[in-house]
This record gives sequence, C-alpha cells and structure tokens, in this order.
Amino acid sequence: MTAYEPTPPPGAPPAVYDAVVLAGGAARRLGGVDKPGLRVGGRALLDRVLGACADARATVVVAGPRPTARPVRWAREDPPGGGPLAALDAGLRHTTADTVVVLSADLPFLHEATVHTLLATLGAAPDAAGALLTDADGRDQPLVAAYRAAALRSELAALTEEHGALTGLPLRRLTGALDLTRVPDPVASFDCDTWDDLATARARIREHGHVLDEWISAAKDELGIDLDVDIKVLLDLARDAAHGVARPAAPLTTFLVGYAAGRAQGGPEAVAEASRKAAALAQRWADEAAAAQADAAPDATRDATPGTRPDAG
Repeated sequence: MTAYEPTPPPGAPPAVYDAVVLAGGAARRLGGVDKPGLRVGGRALLDRVLGACADARATVVVAGPRPTARPVRWAREDPPGGGPLAALDAGLRHTTADTVVVLSADLPFLHEATVHTLLATLGAAPDAAGALLTDADGRDQPLVAAYRAAALRSELAALTEEHGALTGLPLRRLTGALDLTRVPDPVASFDCDTWDDLATARARIREHGHVLDEWISAAKDELGIDLDVDIKVLLDLARDAAHGVARPAAPLTTFLVGYAAGRAQGGPEAVAEASRKAAALAQRWADEAAAAQADAAPDATRDATPGTRPDAG
C-alpha cells in the first residue's frame, strides 16, 4: 500500500445519492467468521464503511440485521447467500436516488473523501455508467464504486431474463457490460479477505500520522457525535493549559470546552469560540506566573550595600 490519505475529489459531489453496502458474504478465507463485525481501530469494519457514506440520503445494508453506529435499512437477497449480484439487486430495490454508491463491508481505509471522489468522477463523465476504484495491481474493484442506478437496474434485469435468476452469477457479468471510468486508489480499495489482511489493517492505522485521526473517528462513532472540529486548535489548547496552569488542566480544559459547546447547542464554531476563550485564559495564567517569578527574583542592585562587593577596596 502507498499513501494513506484519501484522494481529494476533483469537484463537488452530487447533492443526492443512496448507498448499498453488501455485508452478507461467507468469509470463507476467514473461516466463516462474521467479517463485517471484525474490528479495526476499535470499530467494526461495517461501521467504518458506513461512516464513509454517512451523507447518503438512504443507506441499505444487505445482510442480517445487527447493531450499527448509524441507522440503516436492512435488506436480504432471496435465498440468502445468493451472491453479490443477487445481493445488489435486493439492495437496489430500496433506493430511489439516480446515483448509487455500492460498497463491500470490509474496507478499513475507505473515507468519505474517497466516496466523494467517486461521485465527482462519475458526475464529470456523463456517458459513463459508473466510476470504480482500482487496486494496487490495477484490478477493478466494482464494490467500491458509484453507479447510475438506471444502468444497474437495466443490466440486472437483462441478466435475470437471460439466466432466470441472479443467484450465483459472478459480479463481472454485470460490470463487463457497463461503460465504467476508473480511479486508482490502492489504499481505499484495500479489503480484509484474510487474517493477514486484518493484521495489516490494524497495524496501519496505528502508524504515526494516522492514529490520532483514527482515534477521533472511532471515539465520535462510539459516543454518537457527528461533529467536525479543528483538532489542532484543541491540541494547542491542551498544551497551553498544561504549560500555563498544570498538567491535569489539559484534559479537564478540553472537556470543559466540549461541555460548553454542547450547552450552547453549537457546532464547530461553538467549539472554536470556547477554545479561544479557554486559550486566552490559559495565557493570562501563564503571564501572571511569569510576572510573579519576576517579582520574586532578587534584585542585585537593590540588595547591594557599600563595601560588600568582592572587589571593594
């Protein structure tokens, strides 16, 4: 894998899209465990994917119902275990947007910015039926993609008419018939198919430079907070409180800032304003401490008396 940071979108994403997340696979290479429930960075893989499409108008998860960090609609192919095309068809039946983002539930490094990149890429290619990611080896990843819903429905209907059912049909039977544009992204397309993949993902998010963002995202999901704030401002505030007052003041001050912003029923602006006030207070404490030290320092000229200097003759 290469750069971790998601690719910035080339333009504004469509205002409306629905998301279909396929989470009902057998996970044979993982011994049949509940793969969407496996945790990376303290969060279930499914919850990480749901966070990446949090601004979808409707999100449909094709799998058996389970607790999730975000509300979703559940769907199931008939019969269960009928494969990705049958699952996709079942999920699409609960969507109404013209654009549908289709995702697998095992993408630990998928971010909202990547979803927006796919949406914007599709919007910039009016003749394309979809935009999908390619992995580090250049292979198509059709379950990390944005599609025009009409094109999906039309091709799924054609395949159903040809084969009598979608059960057991490979995904390439669908994507091979569609005009697709591709977005290389070896990181966001990384999926957890094996235990080695899972170990790689768990190690990757703990690397310096990533761990703080991952922790904040996990904590927000766990606490049910959907708020983007300037992390650097809070870190600077914690530093100022620790240096200007006392070390324990750092976590307590950031807690009070969050509490104050919540009392004000504000968003990022309220956090920024509370942080500004607390930082100014910490600076006043530091200034007073510096002044007190200066007042307490001995004044050599004031204390000196005639005849006491070492060189006095």
